[in-house]
Amino acid sequence: MVDGRSDDGTRELLREYAERWPRVQWLDNPARTAPAALNIGIHHARGDVVIRMDAHCHYPANYISVLVGWLDRSGADNVGGVWRTLPGADTPVARAIAAALSHPFGVGNAHFRLGITEPKWVDTVPFGCYRKSVFGRIGLFDEELIRNQDDEFNQRLLRNGGRILLVPDATIDYFARDSFGKLARMYYQYGYFKPLAAKKAGSVGTLRQAIPATFVLFLIVTLLLSLWKPSWGFAFLAVASVYMSGVIVSGFTTVKAIGIGAAALTACAFPVIHFSYALGSLRGMLRLLFRRGAVRTRPDSAAGVRISR
Repeated sequence: MVDGRSDDGTRELLREYAERWPRVQWLDNPARTAPAALNIGIHHARGDVVIRMDAHCHYPANYISVLVGWLDRSGADNVGGVWRTLPGADTPVARAIAAALSHPFGVGNAHFRLGITEPKWVDTVPFGCYRKSVFGRIGLFDEELIRNQDDEFNQRLLRNGGRILLVPDATIDYFARDSFGKLARMYYQYGYFKPLAAKKAGSVGTLRQAIPATFVLFLIVTLLLSLWKPSWGFAFLAVASVYMSGVIVSGFTTVKAIGIGAAALTACAFPVIHFSYALGSLRGMLRLLFRRGAVRTRPDSAAGVRISR
């Protein structure tokens, strides 16, 4: 367990666990960020396989054996399972957020979020089960990337001839954020670090990652141009109308699963995801263009993970 100096009782529980079970290692992470924690764990790992397991999740009992089995059989360098996104609380808003994060309109063609029926070679997986030799070959996680460090690492892995496999028989229960504010903050941070991750990887990433910023930038530009030439306003209204139609129709498709009230809130969750990510991406691009110093944003969950008895 790598703890980022938590102040919620986690450290006391870790100390208790380490005293009770000698196999439990408790490592300190003074940087208090996810990539720093990952690198500390990798440095201390003694086996041939490194498996990343984050908070906000429940893992099946056979999670490790399934991933290591696929790692051995497939010859992949990184193997991961699919997410089953669950509400972070028993509220209509939380159910709406979980539905939006499992819907193609919300997350595009992110296969690990949508689910698969057979193994698939992909560009990224959640968390990951790596051969430890990979880190000796291409380096560790980039600690400047508080978010998206796994995307950059996986792009680097692919660029160096590695292969990444997504498998359907290791299902992770991922508990989504339970409020629109937390969702917006998380996706803003994902977007903010994406341009830096793309620059480091030497690639713009996937189409699904570029669409939100392109869409919002188009709306901003056409709205401003409409002040000079009203005809641009029609372009703004046309694209905005198509988007809102997609929001409404996609929200309606979730009625059977979560009920009409939560489905109506899903139509709110889609814009929160897309616009937060887009605005973060645009700000991240401006930061790269003007080189305005080091990144100082820290995720709300970076300080550590909460452990319950």
